[in-house]
Amino acid sequence: MQRLLRTTAVGVTASMLMSAAVSADTLVLSTSGGVVAEATMKYFVPAFEKETGWKVQQVSAEGTRMAEIEAMVRAGNPVWDVSEISASNYPIGVQRGLLEEVNYELVDPEGLLPEIARAKYGVVTASYSTVLMQNTAKSPEGKLMTTWADFWDTETFPGPRSLREGPEYNLEFALLADGVAIDDLYTVLATPEGIDRAFDKLGEIRESIPVWWTSGAQSVQLLTDGEVIYATNYNGRASAMVKAGIPISIMWNGGALHTTYLGIVKGTKNLEAAHAYLRVRATNTESQREYLNFLPYPGSAPGLLESLPQEVAEQLPTYPANLAGQYVANEEFWAANIEALRERWDEWLLE
Repeated sequence: MQRLLRTTAVGVTASMLMSAAVSADTLVLSTSGGVVAEATMKYFVPAFEKETGWKVQQVSAEGTRMAEIEAMVRAGNPVWDVSEISASNYPIGVQRGLLEEVNYELVDPEGLLPEIARAKYGVVTASYSTVLMQNTAKSPEGKLMTTWADFWDTETFPGPRSLREGPEYNLEFALLADGVAIDDLYTVLATPEGIDRAFDKLGEIRESIPVWWTSGAQSVQLLTDGEVIYATNYNGRASAMVKAGIPISIMWNGGALHTTYLGIVKGTKNLEAAHAYLRVRATNTESQREYLNFLPYPGSAPGLLESLPQEVAEQLPTYPANLAGQYVANEEFWAANIEALRERWDEWLLE
């Protein structure tokens, strides 16, 4: 409780201090910083400022984002207007009443965005996938994995593998390997029997996993050094390896599709401008196309894929052929179950 109070106090203090520095007609945007912030300032902010006459002040926040938003909302002083919201944080924001309901008559008046992009309290602006990468120079000649059952087949595909350390998505991959249909994944995983089944299946492959990776960069290094032949990673990392000429093949089938939202902070005084930013970010096809040259995490702007060179479109998680075999990661499930499953995972690793 004391830790929570300290976090809240820090957030409120930061909000109070910032409020004096924000001028009128300035939208405050929270992003995850780094290359995402750089790309946002380069490709989306100019389009918004030109169209509306507003300015954008960007602040970086990642691990403390939801705590800071909650502190602002509870204090009645939401200095941030718009914020990136990860898929795992989206249900938290909804459950705690931290986000405004999106008015799609303002964001998407012609109804051009697909339903998957039109969440009640946030618009999906980017997507990425956790996929399987295969080092084709070291895998059996003429053979590529096409299913998670192949990943578990150590006779046909011998050699070391690597998965991300943690239960998230590894349990889903295990169930897919065990024959569960994509549409039934979370129905099965929501039962004690389904969880047991997933852990039992992971036990079959455990001896072939010398390293459980903890960062995307580590997974890339494991593959590049030949320490493992097969490893999961994020599609952006995989595409970068392909572009660099590293002999990597991506298996999209059975991949976990993740979404990132833009949400409007509850109680913002700049509600109309916030909706205008969501509209520009979500529906400006030209800006999204330029953004993809920088980061391969597409949104759903109308005509986006059709406007891209074929070789670029084929590397994206939303390309129809890639999307067809993926499942949408259920972040609500993980938000509700992560603590118990993480505890079981840690115990399982120690067995």
